[in-house]
Amino acid sequence: MAVTVETLEKLERKITLSLPLAAIQSEVDSRLKKLARTVKMDGFRPGKVPMNVVAQRYGYSVHYEVLNDKVGEAFAQAANEAQLRVAGQPRITEKDGAPDGQVTFDAVFEVYPEVKIADLAGAEIEKLTAEVSDDAIGKTLDILRKQRRTFAQRAHDAAAQDGDRVTVDFEGKIDGEPFAGGKADDFQFLVGEGQMLKEFEDAVRGMKSGESKTFPLAFPADYHGKDVAGKTADFLVTVKKIEAAHLPEVNDALAKSLGVAEGTVAALQADIKKNLEREVKSRLVARNKQAVMDALVAKAELDLPKSIVAAEVDRMVEGARADLKARGVKDADKAPIPAELFTAQAERRVRLGLVVAELVRVNNLQATPEQIKAHVDELAASYERPEDVKRWYLGDNRRMAEVEAVVIENNVTDFVLSKAKVSEKDISFDELMGQA
Repeated sequence: MAVTVETLEKLERKITLSLPLAAIQSEVDSRLKKLARTVKMDGFRPGKVPMNVVAQRYGYSVHYEVLNDKVGEAFAQAANEAQLRVAGQPRITEKDGAPDGQVTFDAVFEVYPEVKIADLAGAEIEKLTAEVSDDAIGKTLDILRKQRRTFAQRAHDAAAQDGDRVTVDFEGKIDGEPFAGGKADDFQFLVGEGQMLKEFEDAVRGMKSGESKTFPLAFPADYHGKDVAGKTADFLVTVKKIEAAHLPEVNDALAKSLGVAEGTVAALQADIKKNLEREVKSRLVARNKQAVMDALVAKAELDLPKSIVAAEVDRMVEGARADLKARGVKDADKAPIPAELFTAQAERRVRLGLVVAELVRVNNLQATPEQIKAHVDELAASYERPEDVKRWYLGDNRRMAEVEAVVIENNVTDFVLSKAKVSEKDISFDELMGQA
């Protein structure tokens, strides 16, 4: 049949659907007869309920169900014949004044946009590179040593210094009044490691066991405790014990305690370097992929389907609610979360998704089975039992779909980098770890 498509806006279209009432009624009768064979009603044996009784009880719901099915089928057929790529769900409303024996509906919907990507040769992308230095290996080794440090009590007249573990009693007051969370006994923290606010650490640093001190502490305006944020409290702190940290020596015993099979310092350092190189690679891929996606979006021209953006906003709102619930927020399901908070991010996601899909389609950048397998192998390699990890991925279609999506993104990244004007920038290990 000929399908007439009316353009309402940039991406919005309308199709009028006509259905014969006789076909709808025939399907309703057929479903009611099928239902009558199994329906149970008081006063009747199963399968013996009169058709007029079944129709009276279930006729409306069956008619509604059939109408929905028939309209859906008619819309799908019309969209297919008109060769339309429908974005989102259509809004279908019944029309008045249909011809005798017919029922008509207007289906208003959006179509996917035409995506125009400019010549990528004009895109300028800064590609980051980084190396794992001996200094980075040494710092990581120091972190591992700190995780295994022991503490021994200092002499009574020794002053607290950075790295020491102190045990204190403290009480804070605002305008002379105690406040929730402002008092603790036998509280331990490490001086100089940012576990306490700076004013608190500065006050304790240099104190000796048995000493007390009163000092002011100004809570930051963005402090997590809203009752005290932006206010100044007077604290009384008493140091009860000071313990010095002792780090284990870098020797074969340390290597063995960290699970290094060879049990040597050289093997430990090699293991650390291997893990750091894996982490550096992962972060560089993420940073460079982001730069590529930014450049790709900047080179693309397209209209956004409002329905797809709205659906993405809904998903993000539900994700925010789920996050609140996971954090233990009361009545998180009812939390008022303004949709407009996510609109800009949703628009970017939809835009990027459409642009990437078009680039993949035009340039055959789909993930190959070999690429997917190689990526799973790479993911599994960092685990103690890689074969178990591989089976974990291969045994779940959803996880494999996520792997496929990552591989496609990597293909897109490599493709864009091969076309664009790329300038390399070497950054330090510390900068990469701090910003990624």
